[in-house]
Amino acid sequence: MIPKLMLKNTFLFFGLLIVSCGKNNAQIQDNSIKADIVIESFDDKPILVGAESLSYLPKIKGKKIGIVANATSIVYQSNLHLVDYLLREKFDVQKIFAPEHGFRGTADAGEIIKDGKDIKTGLPIISLYGNNKKPKPEQLKGLDVLIFDIQDVGARFYTYISTLHYVMEACAENNIPLLVLDRPNPNGGIIDGPILEPEFHSFVGMHEIPILHGMTIGEYAQMINGEKWLDNGIQCKLTVVPCENYNRNMPYSLPVKPSPNLPNDQSINLYASLCFFEGTNVSVGRGTDMQFQIYGSPYLPKSDFTFTPKPNEGAKDPLYNGKVCYGEDLSNIEKVKQLELKWLIKAYQRTSDKSKFFNSFFTKLAGTQNLQRQIESGLTEDEIRATWQNDLKNFKTKRERYLIYR
Repeated sequence: MIPKLMLKNTFLFFGLLIVSCGKNNAQIQDNSIKADIVIESFDDKPILVGAESLSYLPKIKGKKIGIVANATSIVYQSNLHLVDYLLREKFDVQKIFAPEHGFRGTADAGEIIKDGKDIKTGLPIISLYGNNKKPKPEQLKGLDVLIFDIQDVGARFYTYISTLHYVMEACAENNIPLLVLDRPNPNGGIIDGPILEPEFHSFVGMHEIPILHGMTIGEYAQMINGEKWLDNGIQCKLTVVPCENYNRNMPYSLPVKPSPNLPNDQSINLYASLCFFEGTNVSVGRGTDMQFQIYGSPYLPKSDFTFTPKPNEGAKDPLYNGKVCYGEDLSNIEKVKQLELKWLIKAYQRTSDKSKFFNSFFTKLAGTQNLQRQIESGLTEDEIRATWQNDLKNFKTKRERYLIYR
């Protein structure tokens, strides 16, 4: 039996010593290129995210701390945000750095986030989205250590891993150690999609990896460091604090939505496959309560399933605001185990004006011009997938060096 995440009603007392399972005890991974630990689990122990480990606390005692965090940065056993937990425990938190969607996680995708102050704690908040994606030396001045604790979903174009890159680069340039508090990848070990081509680097695709990379954010940080992807090949003084009682084959249901338009497990599972529609004239349900579980547009054939986007949290002006969209409801289908192209291909084939289907953002999301060309030329999903396989095989070999969990 595989254990599921034990949520709010099943908390362990945080003051107890956390014991890891398996042949090796969970240890902080410090500056390692290859992770040697394998964390196995027993049925009677909940998954503990890195923020719930006691092992990193001595490393930050007496130091001035900056924290890169958002609404997902929760210490579940204490039911507190990481910032609130560390302040309660008398650690010297100096400032907060916030990624896309902001510190409390309510801003629209792509919305410019301004610097400000956290109402609850009074701490300054520095935005790492918009014109200031990388912490500046003056913003890091006086800090002894930076902590990164954000829930990722395992997709190349989910911008939290791009923020991770810039934070690592700034830490390396300013000689500030970085602690990454790891969290499970809710899409587990799925590795799929075209590899990003170098000429299409952007904030929604910074590294030459497939769309689904099958790594936790801690493993991914080790890969950034080990592959020397930071500017000029510099490396960050990196410490990854692993999850405990976790392996990547476990189902993992997120207690907190990772961004405003990923409200549940189904949306997170379908996100990578449906996000391609963001580079087309098709809506993915922004402005409804079924984001990334449906798709449709006014230009698809009329169907029994319709939706009408309206402004809501995370979508102040959604695509086709107030217009009826025709499409498909995927909210109750079985979980996908690969990157699916069938809905994208189907929508392209059925749209009334194919010349207006794709926009320039599609190539950024795909990380290659080939995918659009393949769809336009009429290749089947299987034929397209076959063109990825050699690159995926090479990536899997490279990825193996940085894995913490099996």
